[in-house]
Amino acid sequence: MHPESTRLTFRQMTPDDLDDMALLLGDPEVMTYYPRPKTRDEAVQWIEWNRALYRTHGYGLWLLSTADGGFAGDCGLTPQLVDGVTELEVGYHVLPALQGRGYATEAAAASRDFARDVLGATRLIAIIHPDNRPSQRVAEKIGLRPEKRAAVHGGRDAIIYAADLDQD
Repeated sequence: MHPESTRLTFRQMTPDDLDDMALLLGDPEVMTYYPRPKTRDEAVQWIEWNRALYRTHGYGLWLLSTADGGFAGDCGLTPQLVDGVTELEVGYHVLPALQGRGYATEAAAASRDFARDVLGATRLIAIIHPDNRPSQRVAEKIGLRPEKRAAVHGGRDAIIYAADLDQD
């Protein structure tokens, strides 16, 4: 199972997606707020990490395609350790050429709804670099609000955006 949205298709990553994922994760613009762009070997590890998440949790970051079948990026849900607590995070990366079209917001909203409606999650977070305003705007558009600052992923400073997910 995976989220659904109007303009995007979600599917599990496979090893055949390496070229697209290496392009995405190796892009300096996409990875501005990470320590550095990822190497091709690290893109292999990213795909394998997500494939393990699909097997163990039934979710992970999914590969995003546009209506014409073109690769757009990734988006989905991952467990993340924040201040000693495992939280469910929504994450998203969109190719620079497709940014500014609302794809990240649409994908993140679909992932939020999947977390609430399919997984029964009651809380969702996003871990965002303090200077990453575009990502912060996406989080805000899907109902997450800044909650606290925390050191994550080896001590990097981040703002934790969070929302309680209504179980209507």
